Order: sequence, then C-alpha cells, then structure tokens
Amino acid sequence: MNVVITGAGCVSPLGLTAVASWQAMREGTCAIHPLALESGIKLSTPVAAQVKGYEPEQHFTKKELLSLDRSTQFALTAAREAIAQSGLRFDDATLRQRTGVIIGSANGAENTREELFAIYHQTESRSPVFSPLSVPRLMFNASSSHISMRYGLQGPAYAVSSACASANHAFIQAAGLITSGLADVVIAGATEASITPGFIRAWESMRALSSDTCRPFCSTRSGLVLGEGAGVFVLEREKNARERGAKVLAKLAGFGMSSDAGHLTQPSEEGMVRAMRQATEMADIPVQELDYINAHGTGTRLNDVAEAKAIMALLGNHVKEVAVSSTKSAHGHLMGAAGAVELIAVLGALSEGVISPTLNMQQRDAECGINVICQPEKRDVKTAISSSFAFGGMNAVLALKSA
Repeated sequence: MNVVITGAGCVSPLGLTAVASWQAMREGTCAIHPLALESGIKLSTPVAAQVKGYEPEQHFTKKELLSLDRSTQFALTAAREAIAQSGLRFDDATLRQRTGVIIGSANGAENTREELFAIYHQTESRSPVFSPLSVPRLMFNASSSHISMRYGLQGPAYAVSSACASANHAFIQAAGLITSGLADVVIAGATEASITPGFIRAWESMRALSSDTCRPFCSTRSGLVLGEGAGVFVLEREKNARERGAKVLAKLAGFGMSSDAGHLTQPSEEGMVRAMRQATEMADIPVQELDYINAHGTGTRLNDVAEAKAIMALLGNHVKEVAVSSTKSAHGHLMGAAGAVELIAVLGALSEGVISPTLNMQQRDAECGINVICQPEKRDVKTAISSSFAFGGMNAVLALKSA
C-alpha cells in the first residue's frame, strides 16, 4: 500500500505536542494523577489522565472559542502541529481539492453537552437561553469541519465514531481514500475530551474504572483509567511525498477490521485475531518478522486476557520474541482517541528503536503469556502493529513499517 505518514501532532496527558508526548512515553513517564474537576460533584473515581497546562486562550481567540468544544480545540491544535511537520502548504487549489479530513471520536463534544444539560436542569423555568453556536459545537463532525475550513481543504471531510476503535478506523478510511484515488492527502486522527462528572459517573456504574492506576496484563489490575487528548496525522500518497522531499515518518503498510457480532462489551479473541491477521497479511509481514505490538491493553480483567490469547494465537511459537506494550498505563484510555495517541508510540519505536514500556506492573498475569515490555527497551524495530478493540465488538488494527 502506497500510503505514508509525514506529519504527527498530539495533545495528550503526557504533553501538548507529539514530541513531548513521545519523549514522556520513551522515558516511562506516567500521567495518571488524582482526578481534579472544577465541579463540586463527588465521584468515587480517584484518578484520571488529564491534559495539564493547556490554556485555550494561547491557541485560539475569544471569538473562535465560542464555537469550539474542548475536543475540537485539541483536534485543531494537533492538526496544526502535524501539518507544520509535514511541510505541506495548501497554496495550490488542486492540492486543497485533493486533501481530505477524517477525525474520529467516541463521544464528541462531551464538555459542551454536559454544560448545556447543567444549565437546563438548573433553570427553574426550564427555558434557558443557549448560545446559537451550541449545535455547531456539539456536532460530531465539528473537528473535521474546522480543520477543513482552517486550511481551505475541499476534499472528503467527515467524522468516524466506533467507540475505542474510532482513531484506527479514521486512519483506515484515510488510506482507503488515498488508494482509491479520491484524495492525495488526508488529515486523519481522533480527539476526545470526556473527563466530565456525568461521563465518569456512567463509567463508574459499569465498575470498569481502576481504583488506583492502570496496570495492563498485571494480575492485580483493577480497571481502566480515563484520559483525554487528540492525535492527528498527515497521510499521503508515497510517490507525492517522496517527490516533494518530505520526511517520511513511517509507511502504513496494511490494516485489518472485524466485528465480533457477539457481546456488546465482552471482547472476542477470535475477532481480534482476524483483524490482526488481516493487517499483517496485507502488509506482507510474516509473524516471525513482526517486531512490536502496541496493544489495546486497557487494564480490565476481560480485555487483557482476551487480547493476550489473541496475540498468542497470532504469533504461535514466536510469542516470546515479539515485544508488546500498552501505553494506556502512561496516558490512560482516551476512548476514541486512544489509537491516535498510541500511534505516536509506534512511530517513535520505528524511528528511534525504543519500545515504550507498560508501566505499573506488579506481577505478570499467568494467563497473559506474552512478552510484555515493562521498561523502555532499545530494539531494532522495522515492523509493528497497533490494535484497537472497541465496545460493540469493533476491531481495527494498523500495520506499519519503518521509513
């Protein structure tokens, strides 16, 4: 597949840029801290991975902020970094018409939604006055629309929402547009800003949140930790990127998608294996030549065991040779944007030969017989896959090769 990545942008709990986020991952920094909310609502959840040091006024004017939910702000900020790194300039009308935008999200404008509900229910007359920009802020396609308008991009622009697989589905859709000839460049990624009292309370009712921190594949793991942020990337036709002398960060060599068609929240090992196998086969990566797997690794009881068994089924006798890590232990679970921030770890591994570690390990789960890397590790990484497995049984896996 002739699709390459030439730009990366990120806003995450680990840093406000892709560079800062990667450095923190590489060094094994954990951004999971005590939950801090402006609301006085009491919650049981003790920790979260929140973006710190982000000041909206430093990135946008007061007028612009009227129409931008926090999630859209993150997406625009990450897109700006990615486009700058790619070196693309959209002065040419043909290039603008041949550039698309696809941004995923599991929850959309959660902050705006909760603010509106609060205003409505706190108004005795039930007739509050909402901003006329409320609906544009709430739209799931707001991030894609704002990016396309900011840069005058007139190619296909839309949103993708498939729970925690949203980011990887956005990348796959972007690759499809390029390989089909509908676009030469696609700005793709995902964004999430859902650390709000209502959203947290909903997760608490599922009893899936950790009581202390995120420990993927650990026998004492207690659940996932909510995070927020965005990752946006520039994907383009390899021939065009090479001709203009762009620095290629990695090749998107293949992908796999499957649906469990089973339980709404319980993962299927078989569905995971199918998606991973599709990705490696499309990329022409034999399992003995696979170097790194960035796992979905949520830190929940069911997901980690199912994913470990799926990896073991994929790798067979090579299971102990392939490095596996879950960076959710560092930045939390960003829901729809998880795969986007995790792609930063994959690009770093491919370019610098460092595996970002799985943090907080206390004792390896005997049921998870995979090679979990728990300290930053130098390796010669030429091939990798990045997995996202979502509620609803939606599986999306990327296969990448070094540039």
